[in-house]
Amino acid sequence: MEEIYLTQEGYEKLFRELEHLRNVKRRKISEALASARAQGDISENAEYDAAKEAQALNEQRIAELEDKLTRVRIIDNEDITSDEALLGAKVKLEDLDSGEEMEYTLVSELEADYSAGKISVTSPVGKCLLGHGKGEIVEIKVPAGVLKYRILEVSR
Repeated sequence: MEEIYLTQEGYEKLFRELEHLRNVKRRKISEALASARAQGDISENAEYDAAKEAQALNEQRIAELEDKLTRVRIIDNEDITSDEALLGAKVKLEDLDSGEEMEYTLVSELEADYSAGKISVTSPVGKCLLGHGKGEIVEIKVPAGVLKYRILEVSR
């Protein structure tokens, strides 16, 4: 089985989601099923069908999260001494065309959240940053063309 690399924060987020699905959502779905059953004939009961579908999707997500959480390997930034852009690193960049500065944290696909500045190491930008260090210029081919960035800083 393939290991999944996550930060402690990413692990805790998935674990909280799993607990919510198990404890809160299961109970709500169970209540919806009971309410739909109380209405009588379930053979043509749209509420019952919707609740059963929600139950199946919830159980599927629970199984998916349980599987992923058993394969997690937590990345501890204190253990990483490299000045290279690696999983878990914060990378400050300068766009060489616009002069704009930006900062991204390199994370796994499960943790990626562009609005929070977390990009996946499998994304075009994340993939090209891996292994590079401060002062290096990277060229990243994206559908819109080629992006050129200077790495200003790599931190943990």
